[in-house]
Amino acid sequence: MGSAGHEANAAVAAALRPTDPALLHYRSGAFYCARAARAAGEFPAAGGDEATPTSGAPEPAGAPDDAPPVVVGDEPSDERATRPEPSPVGGALMGAAAYQVGADGTAEAVPAPADPVADPTDADPAAGGGATSGDPAAGGGATSGDPAAGGGATSGDPAAGGGATSGDPAFGAVQPDAYAAAARDVLRGMVASAREPLAGGRHKVFGRADLAVVPTTSTIASHLPRAVGLGLALERLRRVETAGRRDGADAPPRSPWPRDAIVVCSFGDASVNHASATAALNTAGWYDHIGLRIPVLFVCEDNGLGISVRSPQGWVERTLRARPGLRWFAADGVDPVETYHVAAEAAAWVRRHRRPAVLHLRTVRLLGHAGADAESAYRSAAEIAADEARDPVLATARLLVDAGLATGEELLSRYDERGWQIRRIAEEVLDEPKLATAAEVVAPLAPRRPARIAAAVAEVAARAGGSGAGARVEAFGGKPPELAGPLTLAQSINAALADGLLAHPHMAVFGEDVAAKGGVYGVTKGLREKFGPARVFDTLLDETSVLGLGLGAGLAGLLPVPEIQYLAYLHNAEDQLRGEAATMQFFSQGAFRNPMVVRVPGLAYQEGFGGHFHNDNSVAVLRDVPGLVIAVPARPDDAAPLLRTCLAAAAVDGSVCVFLEPIALYHTRDLYEPGDGEWLGQYAEPGGWAAGHVPIGRARVYGVGSAQDVTILTFGNGVRMSLRAAAVLADEGIGTRVVDLRWLAPLPVADIIREASATGRVLVVDETRRSGGVGEGIIAALVDAGYVGAARRVAGVDSFVPLGPAARQVLVSEEAITQGARTLLAR
Repeated sequence: MGSAGHEANAAVAAALRPTDPALLHYRSGAFYCARAARAAGEFPAAGGDEATPTSGAPEPAGAPDDAPPVVVGDEPSDERATRPEPSPVGGALMGAAAYQVGADGTAEAVPAPADPVADPTDADPAAGGGATSGDPAAGGGATSGDPAAGGGATSGDPAAGGGATSGDPAFGAVQPDAYAAAARDVLRGMVASAREPLAGGRHKVFGRADLAVVPTTSTIASHLPRAVGLGLALERLRRVETAGRRDGADAPPRSPWPRDAIVVCSFGDASVNHASATAALNTAGWYDHIGLRIPVLFVCEDNGLGISVRSPQGWVERTLRARPGLRWFAADGVDPVETYHVAAEAAAWVRRHRRPAVLHLRTVRLLGHAGADAESAYRSAAEIAADEARDPVLATARLLVDAGLATGEELLSRYDERGWQIRRIAEEVLDEPKLATAAEVVAPLAPRRPARIAAAVAEVAARAGGSGAGARVEAFGGKPPELAGPLTLAQSINAALADGLLAHPHMAVFGEDVAAKGGVYGVTKGLREKFGPARVFDTLLDETSVLGLGLGAGLAGLLPVPEIQYLAYLHNAEDQLRGEAATMQFFSQGAFRNPMVVRVPGLAYQEGFGGHFHNDNSVAVLRDVPGLVIAVPARPDDAAPLLRTCLAAAAVDGSVCVFLEPIALYHTRDLYEPGDGEWLGQYAEPGGWAAGHVPIGRARVYGVGSAQDVTILTFGNGVRMSLRAAAVLADEGIGTRVVDLRWLAPLPVADIIREASATGRVLVVDETRRSGGVGEGIIAALVDAGYVGAARRVAGVDSFVPLGPAARQVLVSEEAITQGARTLLAR
């Protein structure tokens, strides 16, 4: 998909700072090149903060023109007087990018001059910069000086940037510059080169860590909710830093971007109609309405077409202007001067007020939608010709000629030189290496470092039992959970969340009803009172936005723990996990990540709530997402270790985890007989956390009777039912091994094979559906490992869960488990 007709977004890039995180749609080639040039010092600094109003856009209700800057503590959010514009001189973000042309016509790098006004915090990762860091955790990653990473801007090698040509005196030589390096990035993506600097040949993306360009994988607005979450997270980190910074392992993080950074997010006019865009724009306005600040500039590039479907005349403007809480700006993308001034005004307004705005940029689309799209099939020749006449490149040329800065011949010469330069680069990248093995492809998908995760848990335990012991006792009102007696599953999760908030200052718990109400089932009860509304807060009722907030927060360095109120509600927003969360490390080779632990109450057998929305037993959509971690705690004494592991995995490896909590077991107390209290569990004291650590992909085994006759593989509600069934079988002289998988992704395959082989008879108890359920994966794992014993499956019927007693007809029962084991033994 080309950017022809959308070149005005280069003016948007020029109006922003190269340290403002940008989430770009697929027609952003000009923005990307201009951002690279600004970062390398090859483009003048933006005047966005000093821009004067030009658009005449009306101020929305509740936001008068003379609105004072937002005050954070004692410091105004308008930092123009104290924070200079980061100077592009010297190419602080992309290495030395200054060149001189020798007598032989070749270019060589020269040392960059000192920058007398550069802000040192922009280059110092510890001070909130990180742009020059090679550490992905600092927001760095590959730097452009490494040709293998897609750079070459500092190289005198013509292959790295096109080489010097006889330049036009009006403009200087066309040299191996940041524009050529950026073009090489894009072309490498188009040919799936393993040297592409961000995705490494895995996807065609606009993205580079050192340019603060965050990769987006969807063309249909799925990145907008993340932009809102990122804006909210930036402002929260800004307030934390303003309130005072302390050092140490338990210190809150700094933002990987400057304190006054804003988020820019671009999308097309057809995307305005998408549910994800509606959710994001609504959420931004909702938070603005209640007084929270979200510094996001949405840029709608309106070319009037969604492939072949026209956007009705005036629809996009009416839709965007009607959004409450969003300041509206508009510009004609055919006029680069107007676009720059309006974009600079919009960026300055967002930066000063820390509030969301939308820039409606009218553009044209040239050369069709993509690939072999023949727009003549749905557009008239007159329409196409009219758009050709509005080509922004031609409009820019006219401006230059009219201003006396160049002649038409000079511009044509420069255009041709640049074209041949790009052609040479394209020919070069065609022969670059491609990803050649499955191992190379999946390497950045979901890094697993179990030793580091175990060490992180041990470190948390040491602090909780040592330097943080006093604060922990105070947080629990003088009675930590290990002294509270046996706990239910819900109580254990609540205590583990509290310990997590104590251990991770950058952790936040949020979702529908989690704060004031304490959750529908009381699982988050009291957390807001302990840790405050900045760390435990309610969201609006929209799952897409809840996950979007988590995506943005994780990207900014926080540890988000969002809650989706019921498993069935997750399906409204599952692409935020599949297409956005799980792909981030994969498509950025770890340069960007969005750690997250998503709590989801779910599964069936709940009494008092009927119907499939409150008894959803479908997890196939989660297990199908590569790299996603899925934990299912069944017992109270497992819940806290599993949650601590998920939090540590997110913090250490950037993992995206789903913590699926069986609602029916939340308040269960008994196992065999009423009043026996055998489903309660003790909460371990910090001294026992390291020894009780549960690695990802490790099961738990219960032996009942001789434990030699049959192995039951199960999870969630199936654990309790299987233990009860095993007790009945024990009375019949049948010994059972009940294996609680605990992890549905990745499955504990080694434990499954070992325990299955111990008896040679396997009964899979799967409370999800027979088709697409967890049992299919378990059976496949057994077959793949060469298991030759007997196997049988008890699973839910392929049905939604109905109301009342009818649910028993489609769900797994204890009787079915008992009979299944007997059938295996009768073979």
